[in-house]
Amino acid sequence: MSVLYLDATAGIAGDMTVAALLDMGVPLAYLKGELGKLGLPEDAFNLVEEQVLRGGMTGRHFTVQLPHEHQHHGHGHHHRSYADIRQMIADSDLSVNVKELAQRIFLRLAEAEAQAHQVAVDQVRFHEVGAVDSIVDIMGTAIALDWLKVDNVYCSAVPLGGGFVETAHGRLPVPAPATAELLKGLAVHNKCGTGERVTPTGAAILAALADPVKNMPEMTVSTIGHGAGSKDFEDCPNILRGFLGELSEQLDHEAIAELSCNLDDVTPEQLGYTMEQLFAAGALDVWHTPIQMKKQRPGVMLSLLCRLDQKEQMAQLVMQETGTLGMRVQQIQRLVQQRRIEEYQTSLGVVRFKVSQYGSKPEYDDCCRIARERGLALREVQQIVSREYEHGC
Repeated sequence: MSVLYLDATAGIAGDMTVAALLDMGVPLAYLKGELGKLGLPEDAFNLVEEQVLRGGMTGRHFTVQLPHEHQHHGHGHHHRSYADIRQMIADSDLSVNVKELAQRIFLRLAEAEAQAHQVAVDQVRFHEVGAVDSIVDIMGTAIALDWLKVDNVYCSAVPLGGGFVETAHGRLPVPAPATAELLKGLAVHNKCGTGERVTPTGAAILAALADPVKNMPEMTVSTIGHGAGSKDFEDCPNILRGFLGELSEQLDHEAIAELSCNLDDVTPEQLGYTMEQLFAAGALDVWHTPIQMKKQRPGVMLSLLCRLDQKEQMAQLVMQETGTLGMRVQQIQRLVQQRRIEEYQTSLGVVRFKVSQYGSKPEYDDCCRIARERGLALREVQQIVSREYEHGC
């Protein structure tokens, strides 16, 4: 599986992303040709790339040069709405994959702008991002990722930055409201100084396409690209690094939490209810084991697995339901098969399948629903839908 790891510890912007991907071998002429499929006027922009120095590191710098009349009006094309851009992409002759990647980025950006300015998504009117150069940055990223045949994108933590930035909405604190909205779910740090280290376009690319990871995934690196930003910061090189390669193995390493406690004063009903509540709250697994406790009392050990950020919530739930005064917590590693969920239309109805490199398995809940609706045995439903999925009929 071809993966791209973006080391954005110094920041990220749309032009930096395109520059890093160009540095990995994407031909500028190919990028220009594909961008021509958007239907923009031929003289709407010119693409320039050059090697620059940023804080002792060399990187590729990517610039979208606009005709004089556009430059005169700042970013130009201030009237572009999200609906306009979405339609422009849909009407283009670009590949389905490029369109899908670009639409995902623009949708996340529009949702963030809508939230920040309290308007409907389709009514969002982009200013900086609606300009030709920012459209080129987002479309260029999608085109380059498609050319490099990237399957998955991972990213590092990104810097918050600080201070203020001048925008079409006035002077705003860094990160600007839309950027801050896009940073939800991404890992952030404050190890760099002030200034705008993450632009809305850069944040949208990560929010739409990348999985944040604490450490770079285990991979065999084939190509490294360095994308340079326009500013030169004193505290760190303004460089976005991209590492392209193959995952070292077909198993994902994941850190999770295991919680457990010993109980000798709960009823079977309380125990069963607690387990149901834990599953409903998102526990990965819950089980109990018969044990012998102090003073030779029979008891049970209640154990569960959950995501690291869920452990306090899970512990509180167990304490509330069982009255236990504490829980043992340890961080463990698990190896997980890479898998995906596919919906498949069978003769009995739509069934979701978990699909991995070693086979497929119908979703238990879907099979139970069909068995109840049709008065069939669960085993019979599982056999029918599995046979149809495997034979494609």
